[in-house]
Amino acid sequence: MILDFTRLRPRDAYGWMASTITPRPIAWVSTVSGDGRTNLAPFSFFQGVTSNPPTLMFVPVNTRDGSKKDTVRNIEAVPEFVVNLVSFELAEQMNASAAMLPYGESEFERFGVPAAPSERVRPPRVAAAPVAFECTLDRIVHLGEGPLAANVIFGRIQCAHVRDEVLGADGKVDPAKLDLIGRLGGESYVRTRERFDLKRPE
Repeated sequence: MILDFTRLRPRDAYGWMASTITPRPIAWVSTVSGDGRTNLAPFSFFQGVTSNPPTLMFVPVNTRDGSKKDTVRNIEAVPEFVVNLVSFELAEQMNASAAMLPYGESEFERFGVPAAPSERVRPPRVAAAPVAFECTLDRIVHLGEGPLAANVIFGRIQCAHVRDEVLGADGKVDPAKLDLIGRLGGESYVRTRERFDLKRPE
């Protein structure tokens, strides 16, 4: 099978990409609007970019009518955000927060997600997240126009909250205790507890 991505409709291209580029980590991003109302939404086009300077990126695509999602609108108004990582125990709340709520209605409040204050940025973090990265906006790169066009958001990591419960005896993150989930295609997810090790070549 050969897929000609130059001829695919954006929705079909998204479907093929989302079902083959897997597993994808999930950025559960908290933001605030200009008047201080909180927002919380998940994005699975997400990755660390570089450690010098410490930077990550995630990609909110436009809605089906071509408008920007609330997360993008908020970051344009208040250029700060928190990327909360999603453990298996938070999966249901994360999924619920993907619902399209009216602008300004808080997913923290609507879905009963406890929040905690951040140290360096205005948006709160998810209190139970195993890891939360407080970020300031580096830049937004717009790719394409209309429905499903991308807003690639680069964030400079200012500090991170790592729950003591996910650390091993050596003080480092234990992947089994972290127990993150990743996105597959459609409605499928995967847990990171099953793993194998390979020694990197010199």
